[in-house]
Amino acid sequence: MAQGSGGGVGRRALLQGVAAGSAALALPAAVGAAPAAAAPALVRGGRPRAGWGVQAGDVTASSGLVWTRSDRPARMVVQTAATESFRNARTWHGPLLGPGTDFTGVTALHGLPAGEQVHYRVLLADPDHPERTGEPVTGTFRTAPDRRRDIRFLWSGDLAGQGWGINPEHGGYRVFEDMRRRNPDFFVCSGDNIYADNPIPERVTLPDGRIWRNVTTEEKSKVAETLAEFRGAFRYNLLDENLLRFNAQVPTITQWDDHEVHNNWYPGQLLDDDRYRVKDVDVLAARALRAFGEYFPIRTLRPDAGGRVYRVLRHGPLLDVFVLDMRRYRDANSPDRQTDDPQGILGAEQLRWLKRELSRSRAVWKVIASDMPLGLVVTDGPANFEAVAQGDPGAPLGRELQIAELLRHIKHRRITGTLWLTADVHYTSAQHYAPERAAFKDFEPFWEFVSGPLGAGGFPAVKLDGTFGPEQPFIKAPDRANVSPAESPQYFGEVEIDGGSGELTVRLRQEGGEVLFVKTLQPGRVGQ
Repeated sequence: MAQGSGGGVGRRALLQGVAAGSAALALPAAVGAAPAAAAPALVRGGRPRAGWGVQAGDVTASSGLVWTRSDRPARMVVQTAATESFRNARTWHGPLLGPGTDFTGVTALHGLPAGEQVHYRVLLADPDHPERTGEPVTGTFRTAPDRRRDIRFLWSGDLAGQGWGINPEHGGYRVFEDMRRRNPDFFVCSGDNIYADNPIPERVTLPDGRIWRNVTTEEKSKVAETLAEFRGAFRYNLLDENLLRFNAQVPTITQWDDHEVHNNWYPGQLLDDDRYRVKDVDVLAARALRAFGEYFPIRTLRPDAGGRVYRVLRHGPLLDVFVLDMRRYRDANSPDRQTDDPQGILGAEQLRWLKRELSRSRAVWKVIASDMPLGLVVTDGPANFEAVAQGDPGAPLGRELQIAELLRHIKHRRITGTLWLTADVHYTSAQHYAPERAAFKDFEPFWEFVSGPLGAGGFPAVKLDGTFGPEQPFIKAPDRANVSPAESPQYFGEVEIDGGSGELTVRLRQEGGEVLFVKTLQPGRVGQ
């Protein structure tokens, strides 16, 4: 399907070309060589080098962002073309990369052709001698279509969690190679891009006696508290060759969740965690958000942590993606049984934005990328709750009140084609919500799909909350906590939209590509 929409570039040629270009990258530390891989010191001699690869993000029908990181001060230059030969290339002069952004930078591309494959290469130039440039690093992406065409995208989340990092003997983060081979138009990362609160040890003994051996770095030897440590946590994942190849081919839509900062954090929290000298979560969150903005191409977020994570990406007449931030504006985790909760999990301003943008959308499908599930009961200690649901199957309480308001708005404004995608719980499942099964009934039926982790421990399934009437036709989860990637497959989801009929198909997949569950939805149909 989507592989045929790339302006004459065949899927096989595209996969081979990107793999070859990525293989030419020399990693800052050899992933397969030794278990320890300390971040290199900045080099002052020679030519600038982009050893951390390239990424494209927040791609639209006419624009996109390209990211890279240098090993020293350098001017970022991007060239784009219709073919890999870069004949008639267009040149974009990007920012000066320096210590203020950890030598990362993003160049915005505009005026791109809709629905076409764009090839790009990043050059890093010596600021004092612009003629001295490093080896170019190449990537590619498809712009969004401006007419009805086939679309394929993937989603998942949760990487380098619970002490399961890059294990060369296991093949590293090999699920990214499985996803790359699907040749999607883009990838939605549903949060927990790093585990700032989970150090990566050199080795972990598995229940059967086998040894899991991680690549390690100095920054990932402890919890992240300083800006340098948060930056190092984001750099860590870029030591994986599978992820570098994936980033060079697949543009991303990235959101964050709790582990970019600390497990289950909320604004105003003071940590009760002996591992931390910095107890003020707001201080940690500000540093984490700055590093997050430095290491991902996000059009609404600046490297100085200004701006916001929530946004909408429009992908032609068939699809809009609404990216939520359920972390930065929430109220405190609590028993969550209050009968009035205007702040909720989104905050009042984000809820107004979401209702407004959903009402404005003319796309056939409106995908809500949520960093937390709606009807799964996610706890925070013995008495508090972390997500939306709190286990009371009756009328909406606490954070459920805000979701009820949103669902009521969707129904009364006759907004069709909504579905929710998330990760967070470290297993994969499908939930169908319907008013005839629910305590709250003023909404139209909808689906929620869960997939993950990408590279973290697997966890048992949590309970369902009956307030919005969920039914779970599929679930795959381990029966014990923190099952390693060597024992339990990693998961990702795939969405395909047929350009002719508008039919949308969700497939829940596991590492290796095996399809576990399929659900097809028809456009404009209420109650499916």
